[in-house]
Amino acid sequence: MGDVYFNHFAQQPQMSDQEKGEMSRHSHPHSINEESESSTLERVAAESLTNKVLDRGLMEYGCPHYRRRCCIRAPCCNEIFGCHHCHYEAKNNINVDQKQRHDIPRHQVEQVICLLCGTEQEVGQICIHCGVCMGKYFCKVCKLYDDDTSKKQYHCDGCGICRIGGRENFFHCYKCGCCYSILLKNGHPCIEGAMHHDCPICFEFLFESRNDVTVLPCGHTIHQKCLEEMRDHYQYACPLCSKSVCDMSKVWEKFDMEIAATPMPEPYQNRMVQILCNDCGKKAEVQYHVVAQKCPNCKSYNTRQTRG
Repeated sequence: MGDVYFNHFAQQPQMSDQEKGEMSRHSHPHSINEESESSTLERVAAESLTNKVLDRGLMEYGCPHYRRRCCIRAPCCNEIFGCHHCHYEAKNNINVDQKQRHDIPRHQVEQVICLLCGTEQEVGQICIHCGVCMGKYFCKVCKLYDDDTSKKQYHCDGCGICRIGGRENFFHCYKCGCCYSILLKNGHPCIEGAMHHDCPICFEFLFESRNDVTVLPCGHTIHQKCLEEMRDHYQYACPLCSKSVCDMSKVWEKFDMEIAATPMPEPYQNRMVQILCNDCGKKAEVQYHVVAQKCPNCKSYNTRQTRG
């Protein structure tokens, strides 16, 4: 029998790509881990650098109304302002010729100027030149920038503008045409366009006001601060419809005691007058008294004499 030779160069069985990958991972485990760790560190460093660039000047720039890192070019007069409120104050005050007064069409703003590098550019959140974020909160619809996100800004499609306070805390009433606190969702009287008018006390346009607005029991709206000032001056009737702005039952009880303790002189004891109640809207004929006339329907003294 002849000698048997083994061919060491004979073709070996082929390994699949998956098997090769497994062998590579087992043969160089430390190398793979080192590369993965290095890649993670590079990514973290890159993100940190990016955030550092984006946050340059955060809360350091802005106007009296907003903390932001840009200003706007008004499309109406081609002038530069800190924000649309700055434009309103400059172009709608009593020192400006009435023919020159105008509002800014905020949704038509197309150009902004970065306050860090001075580059004028199209509306966008990130500066195209220096890479800074011009506003932590940015609304492309309203062209609104604001670094102070503690206000919990959100855009309301129903109002067509941005609101503050958190979307989850408000709802949009389509009849009133504005956003109200969620607490009023099932308990506010609807008045069409309730917020689309001036505050009856300070005459600021309520729909775009940055100050707190409250809804009176009659459905009319007013600044919360203006309502408090009314109460400080003992004014408890709506400036628009004269209905009581709060529960006055305790006050009416005091009126009862005052009238009982103040009898009218004999010539006036049988004098009758006609009244209109501001609270319930009912008309009545009642006995005249110099202090006040009481509505027999709702027991309110918030009445006015119409005849007699």
